Amino acid sequence: MKALRIVLFVKAPLAGFAKTRLIPKLGEQGAADLAATLFQHALNQAVLANIGSVELCVTPDAQHPIWSSFSIPDGIHWTEQGDGDLGERLSRAAQRVTDGGETVLLMGTDCPALDSACLKNVAQSLRDNDVCMVPVSDGGYALLGLNQYQHAVFSGIPWSTDKVAMLTKQKIAAMNWRFAALKELNDIDEPEDLKYLPDGFC
Repeated sequence: MKALRIVLFVKAPLAGFAKTRLIPKLGEQGAADLAATLFQHALNQAVLANIGSVELCVTPDAQHPIWSSFSIPDGIHWTEQGDGDLGERLSRAAQRVTDGGETVLLMGTDCPALDSACLKNVAQSLRDNDVCMVPVSDGGYALLGLNQYQHAVFSGIPWSTDKVAMLTKQKIAAMNWRFAALKELNDIDEPEDLKYLPDGFC
């Protein structure tokens, strides 16, 4: 089996920059604090899964002093997301990792239920499938695992809409790739999603 890399896509948890849709409910700093908690949790789960290397693909830049406030283990790889919409940024990361001979798990930080056990299940699924998705209830996905790359997977997708997962699956089906989806989870994006936070999470 190929080596595996978890690429964690992270927006710096800065007030007014991260989790902006939660600002009406939590305020700028409260939304940023929640983003910080979600990021640390996602990183901890990625490391705990112990299924491959872990990369932080960050925006706006890897040198921002905000990152020094987190507990980040040695051996974590750092890259920057760069310009373009989410599809372009995901596409670049997926191509870079798969061109290097690794399986890639593109993972967000908005889903606290995406834990180490789920990540292990994704890795297991990718032994028999070309793609594994962890869908979320708003119509997107919290993770997309790929054994190979095609730009079409990320092009023409209306990001931040309820069509993301459906259209992505259609594109994968058109390629005749073997596809698996795990149990649907919940992202924390809108004020009404706060009910999905685990007890004691913040």
